[in-house]
Amino acid sequence: MTASISAVTDGELLDAYSSAVTSVVEAVGPAVVSISVRGPQGGPGRGRGGGGAGSGVLFTPDGYILTNAHVVKDARALEVALTDGSTHEATVCGVDPATDTAVVRIDGRGLPHATFGESAKLKVGQLCIAIGNPLGFSSTVSAGVVSALGRNMRAQDGRLMENIIQSDVALNPGNSGGPLVDTRARVIGVNTAMIFGAQGISFAVPIDTARWVVGQLMTQGRVRRSWLGIVAQNRRIDPRVKRHLDLLQESGVEVMSIEPSGPADSAGIRDGDIVLALDGRPVQSVDDVHRTLTQWPVGKPLPLTAIRRVDRLDVVALPTEAKA
Repeated sequence: MTASISAVTDGELLDAYSSAVTSVVEAVGPAVVSISVRGPQGGPGRGRGGGGAGSGVLFTPDGYILTNAHVVKDARALEVALTDGSTHEATVCGVDPATDTAVVRIDGRGLPHATFGESAKLKVGQLCIAIGNPLGFSSTVSAGVVSALGRNMRAQDGRLMENIIQSDVALNPGNSGGPLVDTRARVIGVNTAMIFGAQGISFAVPIDTARWVVGQLMTQGRVRRSWLGIVAQNRRIDPRVKRHLDLLQESGVEVMSIEPSGPADSAGIRDGDIVLALDGRPVQSVDDVHRTLTQWPVGKPLPLTAIRRVDRLDVVALPTEAKA
């Protein structure tokens, strides 16, 4: 009797799981597109940085599509295929390699489109579904769970990508740029990478990050980030200097070279200085500097604290826009 009840319960659970996945696919699948790319030389792209093939998701009824930067970067021409079989020429609205995010657009009205959720509310163990349109095979679906939150990865330009979503959803080549969706059919991430040879590990850019980037790409065509004009490396602070200046932090960022007439140069920073803080907040790594500059408005004075040999130095820099 117990075995029979258990079997029924298992069956009901599987039915509920299946129903959840199919309802999400029915809701979001029509908004998932296939993106075919021609590289800068006119031929098909190959891999990261040269174009290729990937997926994307329509997020407005008039044809705006969210995808990965590495899918469309340096593309000479784009073609987007919808699940209804139609194909459209597309234009790139903007690309942000630092978050592997891009927006492209096709002409249209009343197109199927997905809704953005909130990645900040995700929990480990939560069911998630990846939908792709790889190589013309529409609505390729994989389901799994959120394995971890807050992972860090390196973008193409070396910047740290934070709060990356890790899942055990199986991704296939061509799924890059497709949406990671929750059981309420809301996009919670943009699938960006899988680890070859490591079964069941894939990553997605959180939608909260993508939403902020999308706004800038649609209005300005780029993401504006502040720039100080330095090349730096992580550096432990000499214990004697630390005691002399009564410092609590163990490390800072040593300036290796400076862009002539750049913001740091104009503020009086020199090679060999060790940056301790920006806007009064300690920086102990190059990633800390990138993190602050990403959020700091271009042209707003930025207080900077550094060590020069054994002396403390307080200056104000005027960051300019980072070069593309």
